[in-house]
Amino acid sequence: MRIIFAGTPAFAARALISLLSAEYQIVLVLTQPDRPAGRGMKTQISDVKKVAQAYDIPLLQPLTLKSKAIHTQLKAFDADVMIVAAYGLILPEEVLKIPRYGCLNIHASLLPRWRGAAPIQRAILAGDQETGITIMQMDEGLDTGDMLLQRHIPIDSEDTAQTLHDKLADLGAQSIVEALGLMQLDKLTVIPQDEIQACYASKIQKKEAEIDWRVDADQIDRSIRAFNPYPGAYTYLQGNLLKIWQAKAVKNNSGKVGEIITTGSEGVVVACGKGALILEVVQKPGGKKMPIAEFLAGHCLQSGQFFSTAMNCQLGK
Repeated sequence: MRIIFAGTPAFAARALISLLSAEYQIVLVLTQPDRPAGRGMKTQISDVKKVAQAYDIPLLQPLTLKSKAIHTQLKAFDADVMIVAAYGLILPEEVLKIPRYGCLNIHASLLPRWRGAAPIQRAILAGDQETGITIMQMDEGLDTGDMLLQRHIPIDSEDTAQTLHDKLADLGAQSIVEALGLMQLDKLTVIPQDEIQACYASKIQKKEAEIDWRVDADQIDRSIRAFNPYPGAYTYLQGNLLKIWQAKAVKNNSGKVGEIITTGSEGVVVACGKGALILEVVQKPGGKKMPIAEFLAGHCLQSGQFFSTAMNCQLGK
C-alpha cells in the first residue's frame, strides 16, 4: 500500500513512526514550512519533518494545496491513501480525490463531539469523562466525514492537555495501523456522523486562560489542566501576573471570591465562587515553575490578600 502522510507536530510524528514500524510504504511526506519559533525566533522544523529526514522519505512543504502544480506532484506518487494528522492545511476537493482510497484523518476526539482545532483542551474544560481517537474518511467539511474506527480512553482527574495529548498520540498511532489493516481486509465499517450530536472545539485563545475566581473550583481546576502547557492559566496579585500550573479543588466555603484563605507548605488556599482551590505549582513572569512551598520561601503571600482580574488591575483595584 502506497501512502502519502500529511502532518506537522509530535502527535502526527508518532503516527508516522508507527506506520513505518508496521512496514507500510510511505512514498511522500507533507508537512508545514519551516518557521521561526521560541524566544529566539530561530527557524524550527516540524517533528514530522525530522522523522521524514531520518528515514530518507521524499518531503514537500507547500504553503498551500490549492495549486495545480502541487496536484500534479501528488498524483505522480500514485498513492493508495493519504493519512492526515494535525497537518495544518485544508485539503481541497481536488486533493481528497487523488489517492485511490481517499484521505483518512486521525482525529483526537470521539466524533462528532469536538470537531475542530482544540478537541483535547475542550474535552477537559467540559469535564468529559472520556475521549478517544476517531479515524475518519475526509470530506470537504470540518471533521464531518464518515467514521471508520473509534477507540476510547478515560480522562483522568489529573490529566492535563499535555498528558492527554501524549496518551492520544499513542492511541492514534495504534489506531491508524489497525484501520489500515482492516481496510486491506475490507473489514472497515463506515458510520456517518450524527449531526445532532456534533459540537465544535474552537481554537484556544490566550484570554481564555485568565482565571475567573467567581466560578466553581472544579471548573477552575479543569481550566488549569486544559491550559497546561499552553497558554498557561494565569491570575493577578497586586497587579502582578502569576501563572498557575497545578492546583486541587476542595470543598472550603469560607472567604470571599479570590481571597487567600490560608498559606502553608501544602498550598495556598483561594476562595472561589463555590469551594476553594489549593495552589500547588506556580510561576511568576521570567521565573521558573515552582512548588508552592518553594515559591512561598521567596514571596510573601498572606491570608486576606485577593487575586484579581486584568480589568481590576487596569482600574487600580
